[in-house]
Amino acid sequence: MRLPIVSVGNPTLRSAAREISEQELLAPETQRFIDDLIETMRDAGGAGLAANQVDDLRRIAVIEVDRNARYPYKPPIPLTVIVNPRLEPVDEETVAINEGCLSVPDLRGEAERHVSVRVSYLDRHGAAHEELYRGLTAGTFQHEIDHLDGVLFLDRVRDPRTFTTWEQFERFHRDAFVDRARALVARVGS
Repeated sequence: MRLPIVSVGNPTLRSAAREISEQELLAPETQRFIDDLIETMRDAGGAGLAANQVDDLRRIAVIEVDRNARYPYKPPIPLTVIVNPRLEPVDEETVAINEGCLSVPDLRGEAERHVSVRVSYLDRHGAAHEELYRGLTAGTFQHEIDHLDGVLFLDRVRDPRTFTTWEQFERFHRDAFVDRARALVARVGS
């Protein structure tokens, strides 16, 4: 079932999500919620979706990039369900990534992101994972985990002059960003 996505101004987006127990994770209601979160993300054309974005404060997010029309420059990310994630930067290197958000309709901006991050999380079945993500993929994981901490990409934009609508991004800024994104992927991978 597709869930309604809340937009900036909704207090849930500014609230930290709560960790869930393995028992709660494995409950049929939570498994249905994860399926609904995946369906909602795919229907909306997003690269990820956090529970906060559908007005829910469980620490769950889903991420997937598979020939996404909104983000054709992003490397593929297989469907990944992250529960109770923790993120740590691997080093101090950062990069400005032009981001948008399903909860901030028609606005983009350059958010400062770590180039390499380590993420530990449970999958939807309760199995523990620890993964290293780099480049644009690292940015995607940071974006979704920020949501679970009550942080929006708007908070990561250092220069407000980079804010643009989707239309103006496509018209004036997309090509330069795609060139930078491809150079980043070529240098560090994903």
